[in-house]
Amino acid sequence: MTPISRRQLITGAALAATGIASLTGKASAQPAGRPITLMVASAAGGTTDISARMLAEPLGKILGTSVVVENRAGGNGNIAGQQIARGTTDGTSLLVQYSGYQCITPLLQPVAGFDPGKDLKAIGHLIDAPQLMVVRSDFPAKTFAEFIQYARANPGKVNYASSGNGSLQHVTTELLKDLTKTFMTHIPYRGTGQAMTDLLAGTVDFTITTPPPLLPHIRTGKLRALMVTGRTRLAAQPDVPTATEQGVPLVASSWFAVYGPNGMSAETLSRLSSAIKQVVESEAFRKRAEDLGAKAVFLGSAELTKLEATERAMWDRTIKVSGIKAD
Repeated sequence: MTPISRRQLITGAALAATGIASLTGKASAQPAGRPITLMVASAAGGTTDISARMLAEPLGKILGTSVVVENRAGGNGNIAGQQIARGTTDGTSLLVQYSGYQCITPLLQPVAGFDPGKDLKAIGHLIDAPQLMVVRSDFPAKTFAEFIQYARANPGKVNYASSGNGSLQHVTTELLKDLTKTFMTHIPYRGTGQAMTDLLAGTVDFTITTPPPLLPHIRTGKLRALMVTGRTRLAAQPDVPTATEQGVPLVASSWFAVYGPNGMSAETLSRLSSAIKQVVESEAFRKRAEDLGAKAVFLGSAELTKLEATERAMWDRTIKVSGIKAD
């Protein structure tokens, strides 16, 4: 998952702590219902963690109980995922899941006895975070079209940073290479922070990642945004075209959604999904997502399951074509 800057974390936490009344009305007394745990398979500070914290308080008010966020990093998402899959089915233990862990990790690092696609039940989609492609400020190409032309004329000369082998940044850029018939060199890092340091220093040419860690540097001119991988332009960067607008059918976003154990009842699933829908479709939640360079999008269980299957098939093809291997 893509970490975000300290400034973005503070902003996200502040946003998550304000505007709650506009989501659910006035605060009520502490409810008597059993508390709900939203587990996050990463440390505090990432987009998954912020998504969970944005959801927690308003969801608790709608359901009449307290909702707490628990961070359990490790195992590329498998530790938290397995705990939820094997846990209680009464709706009190849920997972706020990152799409990379749900769709990509199982293709690269399968775990015996656990498959997120089979053992976790989709409940509701929260946030869609398209990725931005940025180049160092002195890169010769000024537009996405110029970049592709330059890369084709200089095979192997252009390099890109990712947060590691098999990361969403890695597979997205490999898909871009496949679609544009270009050859560019991958330089993996152990996390987005290290990748950003070298990109800003000019050691690497470009990266494709989620907006939060990029926006401050784009605004100061240290990085230049060339395209966005979403279906539509970003509200935070309205002048940056999508890849599709440039004639390249690349649509690849990080998304964040709520899952539970596969054995939960239809009644529990419906109750949770309905409450999550109310939160995600509220004006306050939408505004907070946009401030982070993302988009609030609710999908119910069936739609989310279909999205997951589509993306897993897409990434499976990309991994096989590019020969990506896990660390």
